[in-house]
Amino acid sequence: MSATSEVAELYTTIEESARQLDVACSRDKVWPLLTAFAQAFAHPGAVVAFRVATALRHAGELDCRFRTHPDDRDPYTFAVSKGLTEKTDHPVGTLLSDIHGRCFVESHGIDFGAVGGFKKIYGAFTPDDLQEASKLADLPSMPRSLAENLAFFARHGLDDRVGVLGIDYPNRTVNVYFNEVPAECFRPGTIVSTLREIGMAEPSEQMLKLGEKAFGLYVTLGWDSPRIERICYAAATTDLATLPVPVEPEIEKFVKSVPYGGEDRKFVYGVALTPHGEYYKLESHYKWKPGAVNFI
Repeated sequence: MSATSEVAELYTTIEESARQLDVACSRDKVWPLLTAFAQAFAHPGAVVAFRVATALRHAGELDCRFRTHPDDRDPYTFAVSKGLTEKTDHPVGTLLSDIHGRCFVESHGIDFGAVGGFKKIYGAFTPDDLQEASKLADLPSMPRSLAENLAFFARHGLDDRVGVLGIDYPNRTVNVYFNEVPAECFRPGTIVSTLREIGMAEPSEQMLKLGEKAFGLYVTLGWDSPRIERICYAAATTDLATLPVPVEPEIEKFVKSVPYGGEDRKFVYGVALTPHGEYYKLESHYKWKPGAVNFI
């Protein structure tokens, strides 16, 4: 299938899925983004996923993310040149180039909303070249909050296990994803003490049950505070019925509304905790290839 056909098919899928979820898809924001990155969808290793969340700040939105494959193009500079996002003097605008200057980035991911358009860029490192948080903290444009929390990451065996960085341009935050997380981090007692240590809300029993099944976690950092803003634990499955927690009504509706390709459906189910409470997110893969990076 040609890149043009792939884009048309994906847009139709997004528009129809959004309609079934009572979300108003913005063609003016979605179509230009899909056409700008058209080659990503025609690639044999294309990965595309949809996501919803139960938090109020995510209400009325259907998120989509896709993987771009290694090339010489800086996806942020390219997005700015195509008018998909505005250039900014804030450090968030130079962080990706700083990362490229220090590390080898195997591939990128692009995150956008059916309503809000362009949102995030992810930079994924190779599994055998996980990065050290302490070295990333030295990047000129990295939030100082990463350096402020290095002792926390070291105590939990995470300092040298950074697998992905996600840059949120509208919200001016950075997600730090950890791979090969020590099993101890997912034990209920450790989760409770970890959350108290960084000032998050007390977890529910449902959250602790999901946390025991998690494969990874990430934290959200910003430029305006030294604190960790959010921490998320994520579990992967091909059958939501096997999860040890009930599925929220919003997420059940999402599962029934969004299509998928291939024989096995793949989900990543995450619980995010903030100082004010917890909320849940589900990523459902529309196109998936073995070995692709899991994140939510």
